[in-house]
Amino acid sequence: MVFPFTAVIGQDDMKLALLLNVIDPKIGGVMIMGDRGTGKSTTIRALADLLPEIEVVADDPFNRAPQDPDLLAERDPSTLVVTTKKVPMVDLPLGATEDRVCGTIDIEKALSEGVKAFEPGLLAKANRGILYVDEVNLLDDHLVDVLLDSAASGWNTVEREGISIRHPAQFVLVGSGNPEEGELRPQLLDRFGMHAEIRTVRDPELRVQIVEQRSEFDQDPVAYLAQHQKQQDELQARLVEAQNRLPQVTIDHADRVRISQVCSELDVDGLRGDIVTNRAAKALAAYEGRTEVTLEDIRRVIVLCLRHRLRKDPLESIDSGYKVEKVFCKVFGLADPDEASANGRQSPVAAR
Repeated sequence: MVFPFTAVIGQDDMKLALLLNVIDPKIGGVMIMGDRGTGKSTTIRALADLLPEIEVVADDPFNRAPQDPDLLAERDPSTLVVTTKKVPMVDLPLGATEDRVCGTIDIEKALSEGVKAFEPGLLAKANRGILYVDEVNLLDDHLVDVLLDSAASGWNTVEREGISIRHPAQFVLVGSGNPEEGELRPQLLDRFGMHAEIRTVRDPELRVQIVEQRSEFDQDPVAYLAQHQKQQDELQARLVEAQNRLPQVTIDHADRVRISQVCSELDVDGLRGDIVTNRAAKALAAYEGRTEVTLEDIRRVIVLCLRHRLRKDPLESIDSGYKVEKVFCKVFGLADPDEASANGRQSPVAAR
């Protein structure tokens, strides 16, 4: 039994970033950093459980769809047995080896029988699903590189003793960690599409509500899930509609220019920040049921897309979002957040 996604209280930035990555996996995943015990793992597992089942070929180790052109080139379509399964959710353990992650080739079998004897790894299992790395900041850098390369390209290649195997590895990469245990290198952090920072809830009333919800779920999971089933079904349908609507969503050219101006003024290296902000704004518009991106869409996603790209020195801390908000307001012609707070008003970005 998995705690329902719609019952998770607070942590709106984390939930929004996860939903947008499900709508458009090309956003590039999400890095969630925050205090211990703030529901990171619970929320990610709840998201995977929320998603609708997918069609797969029954005996395919890569969870490929029956319409997959590579699969149809390998096998006779009439022999395929099609079934449905839950969206795969793969937990990557910290002690995993590269062979366990990428898969291995049985050299002896390949030489003796002349076949490519490939033992799939976790990347194969995660294809068309979610790959979750808890404490990603403690994972070996070379493994993080492998994960990020596969997530970006959608393919995993294994080379051993002159034998090469390539298979699809299209997944939403979700990393989580506690900043007290160390940060990722800026070069690796930049590869994550979005960055959500979550903090422990301080309001006593809200804390009591969270404790009561969890206790109720632990006492009778079946009854608790039944209470939230309608909300779960509605959110699932909304995500499917958003995925279908996404190709029709457009963003005004002037807004694209302003997004790039924000990235330029913040001295963001490369163009990933521009691309991800555009993608995330479109995904949010699709989620809200629209085909045109608004200023409010950009406002809600730009901090999540840019804050982790400002750090140049590994010893620096990640920006809270203040710099991004300030430059965003300036470029888009909104009230300066400092002036707004001085006048006793809330910043337009902080009001989201």
